[in-house]
Amino acid sequence: MTQASTDLLDLTHCANEPIRTPGSIQPHGFMLTMSADPDASRAIQQASDNLEHWTGVPVRDAIGQPLARIVGEAAAARLAPELAGEGLGSRPAYIGTITLANGAHFDVLAHAWDGLVILECEGVNRPGAADFRHLYPLIGDFLLKVNGSAAIAELSELAARHVRAVTGYGRVVVYQFDTDGHGKVVAESKEDGYESYLGQHFPASDVPAQARALYALSPIRVIQDANYTPAPLVPELNPVTGKRNDLSFAALRSVSPVHLQYMRNMGTLASMSVSLIVKGELWGLISCHNEGPRPVPVEKRTACEQVGQILALCIESREDATELQFRLEVRRIMVEMLGHLTKGADFLENMSGVFPELLRFGRAGGVAIVVDERVLTFGDTPAEPAIRQLVDWLAMQGHSDVFHTDHLMEVYPDGVALVRNASGLLALPISRIHKHYLLWFRPEVVQTIEWAGNPRGKAASANDPVQLSPRLSFAAWRETIHGRSLPWHAGEIELTIEFRSALLGIALERAEQMAELAEELGRANKELEAFSYSVSHDLRAPLRHIVGFSDLLIESAGSEDPERRQRFLKNIKESARLAGKLVDDLLSFSQMGRAALRPTNVDMNDLVSACIDKLGIEIGQRNVDWHIEQLPTIWADPTFVNLAVFNLLSNAVKFTGGRDPAVITISSEENDEEFVFHVADNGAGFNMDYVHKLFGVFQRLHRMEDFQGTGIGLANVRRIVERHNGRVWANSVPGEGATFSFSIPKHPTP
Repeated sequence: MTQASTDLLDLTHCANEPIRTPGSIQPHGFMLTMSADPDASRAIQQASDNLEHWTGVPVRDAIGQPLARIVGEAAAARLAPELAGEGLGSRPAYIGTITLANGAHFDVLAHAWDGLVILECEGVNRPGAADFRHLYPLIGDFLLKVNGSAAIAELSELAARHVRAVTGYGRVVVYQFDTDGHGKVVAESKEDGYESYLGQHFPASDVPAQARALYALSPIRVIQDANYTPAPLVPELNPVTGKRNDLSFAALRSVSPVHLQYMRNMGTLASMSVSLIVKGELWGLISCHNEGPRPVPVEKRTACEQVGQILALCIESREDATELQFRLEVRRIMVEMLGHLTKGADFLENMSGVFPELLRFGRAGGVAIVVDERVLTFGDTPAEPAIRQLVDWLAMQGHSDVFHTDHLMEVYPDGVALVRNASGLLALPISRIHKHYLLWFRPEVVQTIEWAGNPRGKAASANDPVQLSPRLSFAAWRETIHGRSLPWHAGEIELTIEFRSALLGIALERAEQMAELAEELGRANKELEAFSYSVSHDLRAPLRHIVGFSDLLIESAGSEDPERRQRFLKNIKESARLAGKLVDDLLSFSQMGRAALRPTNVDMNDLVSACIDKLGIEIGQRNVDWHIEQLPTIWADPTFVNLAVFNLLSNAVKFTGGRDPAVITISSEENDEEFVFHVADNGAGFNMDYVHKLFGVFQRLHRMEDFQGTGIGLANVRRIVERHNGRVWANSVPGEGATFSFSIPKHPTP
């Protein structure tokens, strides 16, 4: 594969390029593949064509040879423990730094994918291992500052500054995708002399759908030099699959020639992208640019990836808080209206009495009610004949629930005349038989969007009008949008449908039900606030330890006391592990309330046995006496229930650490309505005066020195059980053990 020239690049096929299977790598390192079967020969299956340049071993001579033949006996022995067994995952992991006989040094990344173990050896200047210690002060400083930033733009700008400080790139931007795939630069940090893209938009064609899918799958991508010549894999086809290798996760994966030309046109020869995954979807990117080639070693990439993960978590927290607050306010207005609508018998009179609230409910400029021959309006609306004509058109469309658009003139032939005060329309049919409608109108909002270059400015080749080349200009290009209103929020649409349901059977009971739902959202909002506080509060402790012991380690650089330095390193490692566990547990807890349940028949005997097997490593050589009664089969989500039971059993194992033998009993009972399960132990127990705190996030009833943990496990148990409409509770006597119980309904409600 060679670099294509500009006039040969065909963007009509860009979206279908084999970006996951390019057949080649970037040449600032070399790649080797071996069988993923630990029992098979670990001979080299494939090698990149630049192998001889780096190692002196011709690529054809490497195939079928042991790893030591390529990198030397010492280097192979250094990597052997990391490659043994089945410990490698699909994401590349740093497994060490090696030095070849020719004196060249390489950081080695390894992952198992596509039926092979893939080794990536990136050339570095240092002989020693990658030093991850600077990662902890960076993340610690970022977390300390991020708590004081409320707006997503401020958080993003803070992340951009930190990433630029670590990598040395000339410009770092945070780039958010909209629902159409277009991107907007929401934050930027740059050196003097670099053009600013802050606030500018990039068309969806700049990052095609399959590229966005790959960004969602693989969190980081580095291009060291856009002028590189790709190094093909030899042989070309994966010997396991018979197809080109899937290099989706490979750090050295070669990228599209179209993208490389795009970079050069942009004045960028080196780039790095860190994916921002929010609620399981690609929210945006941290995108780094440099005018000249620039390497980014693995330890710095890891630091930037961690910053990206924390930023994504903070964005999710802020968006959830904003969304909850918005829905709570709209629901409050709806409840207020429903309360008024139950006070009189005349529907139209009641509706006209809440016109101001209707405007606020729809954030509209005008509202109209059409019932039979009567048309009532409030605010800035079209004339009555135009409203009647619009209602006739709506009735012909057959919308039974809600019709909404922020560009009425695009779908309604006579909408051009209504642009000023009705560019946006939300229409609610309030009868299944008659043409009765409640209409909200939004006025035109003229928008000027600044694009980084004309989004339609792809230069056509003179030789072939079908062929396109990457756009040649990124100069600011402004586009003025007419005939559109502010878009309708998804929450407004959903709540409007609820409002319709309430209107069809207006009653005080319905209004009271809405009030209860508003209260529930208020509780959820408080839980989110507590969750956000916990992120900033509980993550600070291990990070303070990391920073403190790092300072002590630096101060002891000249010390001849190796045991003291080892103690500092051990404390740093333990604190880092705890911080990582906290982040993982927080992500798990935040996602627990949103993931859809997929219930099926679950044999609790098999599930408990699987959990006990999984606890084998944690138990080690301890003497644990398991008493497991015959358990029933329930209707539940097996993944969620497995997590809940595993947390309860893990707690029992942990809090019986001082007992020999530890006795853990799993039993069940049932009644007409539910199955009840009990997990009892003879461990440390807890004071029942504090049982109300037991299932809260970060609530601990024992000292961290006595029992390790993040305080999130039981909160997950409660959330899982309550998602199944069950109950969870606990009883204990300090020093004598504890019993944790939960119920699962026999007849689940939808």
